[in-house]
Amino acid sequence: GAGRAPSYSSAIEPFEALTAWVITQLKSPNAVTVGTTVPAIMTLTSATEGRQIFAASGGIKYLSRQLRQREKSKSSSSSSGASERKANSSVQQLYELAFCLWCLTYELNNFADVRADFAKDGLPVMALVELVSSAPREKVVRVALAALRNLATCSADIHPEPDMPRIDSKVFLGEMIACGLMKAIKLLRDRQFTDPDIVEDVDKLHKLLADNFKEMTRWEVYQNEVETGQLSWGSTHTEAFFKENAKMMEGKDGDFKLVKILISLLSSSDEDISAIACFDLGEFCRHYPNGRSIAKRLGGKDLAMTLIEHDNPELQRHALQCVSKMMVQNW
Repeated sequence: GAGRAPSYSSAIEPFEALTAWVITQLKSPNAVTVGTTVPAIMTLTSATEGRQIFAASGGIKYLSRQLRQREKSKSSSSSSGASERKANSSVQQLYELAFCLWCLTYELNNFADVRADFAKDGLPVMALVELVSSAPREKVVRVALAALRNLATCSADIHPEPDMPRIDSKVFLGEMIACGLMKAIKLLRDRQFTDPDIVEDVDKLHKLLADNFKEMTRWEVYQNEVETGQLSWGSTHTEAFFKENAKMMEGKDGDFKLVKILISLLSSSDEDISAIACFDLGEFCRHYPNGRSIAKRLGGKDLAMTLIEHDNPELQRHALQCVSKMMVQNW
């Protein structure tokens, strides 16, 4: 009849069509194309129905990817007059993209799929931590911290994962620690922010990260580091650590997942990460029974061989040692 309210389902189709268009635009490397899409994303993510459809279409991954791309291009630009204007518009875009990601964190407790998307490849957490670390402007830091706080306090109790491993605040805090958020938060605490929200979020995250770090074993710290691909020299990249933990490299399912990730990190564009992956792989070969043949079978030796000719002498040295450890029985 004429007096009937429009049904929710009648709004779904245009919503889905708009989301499909937005996602296509978000895949573009062009900042201008993405810029024209941002108002539509902000509209979509302001309502819970829009957030659900956007998240279900892979929106969290594409937003995070864009954030990292914009962050990289911003940090590499200089600051003359014209590029100053460009830098301001890119900071505004970082803010808007981070704002949309923050809106999506409000669905974390409601949907297991949203938590899974935020945990995928550690990309969203990495994008947000990079924003906080580079701290382009106060308003960008504010939304990135607010999003991280929601991730660090989310729960799987109300809507648990049906048949997947549980993803909750503990998972995200582990990722944040691996991405170096503790150091960034420590630096933010020394800065005098006027915004009370920032001060409160910084203090809350500092406490949550410190408490979680205390509970983590050294193995868990290492595992998080490898799984997020954020390797940095420290006590987990030592002979003593591998002597003690080489057996753990098998993984729960005996699939040597971490060894596979280390092998893929050999070809990282970050030369420090490649060097650390060389070291860890070599130590795995030394301390795990039959580690040499496992690493070779997974393609580790061939990839490490390609780095022996590398321009960076430090990486070259680590690659050479890695290959030697794979070849020589009693290194």
